[in-house]
Amino acid sequence: MSSESKLAGFNPPAATAAPLLPLLPLPPHCVEAAFVQRRKRFSVLLQHQGADLWVHSNNSGSMLGLCLPGAPVLASPASNPDRKLKYTQECVWLAQRAVPEPPQKPPQPEGQPAARGFWVGVNTSTPNRMLEAAFHAHRLPFAQGYTTLVREAKRGQSRLDGLITGPGLPPLWVECKNVTMVEDDAACFPDAASERGQKHLRELMDIVANGERAAMFYLVQRPDGTCFAPADFIDPAYAALFYEALHAGVEMYPFRALVSPAAIDLGSLLPVRPQLA
Repeated sequence: MSSESKLAGFNPPAATAAPLLPLLPLPPHCVEAAFVQRRKRFSVLLQHQGADLWVHSNNSGSMLGLCLPGAPVLASPASNPDRKLKYTQECVWLAQRAVPEPPQKPPQPEGQPAARGFWVGVNTSTPNRMLEAAFHAHRLPFAQGYTTLVREAKRGQSRLDGLITGPGLPPLWVECKNVTMVEDDAACFPDAASERGQKHLRELMDIVANGERAAMFYLVQRPDGTCFAPADFIDPAYAALFYEALHAGVEMYPFRALVSPAAIDLGSLLPVRPQLA
């Protein structure tokens, strides 16, 4: 049989697109340890292999519900080897305690993730890095047609997290926030009263009033919660300004993050919960 005959009935499999790589891989040599205490918000004491390990936290919020003794914490090595604290807190494991464990299962050692639960990303620099990575990967639908992103862009006396520009398009100013709290099935921000956050909303409203685009990019670094809402039970002034800004034309983009010990990726856009009467 000729080679042509052998190939006549052969249909090669259809080409498949390569899977998308996560946008923000975590660095190698991360450590997993047990939470002990948080001191002055920016220092966290962990227990790692029987010894104390102090790590840096850049999260200035309350991290409400996430500072649980014995909970596993993932920390990444500092890029600067001369830094005093050699690791940075990246994620906290939150056990789903509402789901009972089988009675015959032995208790989980401290610092080891329970069978049921999920990682919550607490590094507040992640949203800014995600905005940039997602923009360059063309994974931000609201920035289609734009070609350039500048981080820490200056406007007047202020700096905003991102300025996105493109030919023939109005400038798009973006402010980023990290979301780690869920209440009543809604991912909520802020987790502590935030005058700075209120200032950003006012500034974004001023940008829209001057004919340019302005947006909030909320990165929800946990998998639960089906919508996003401002935390009116923590900062009612921020919540009121949030809806005022929304009605004024400020764009609100709460994106889910897909958090794992290996990487953080961009997930789907969450709906914004309507303002309660």
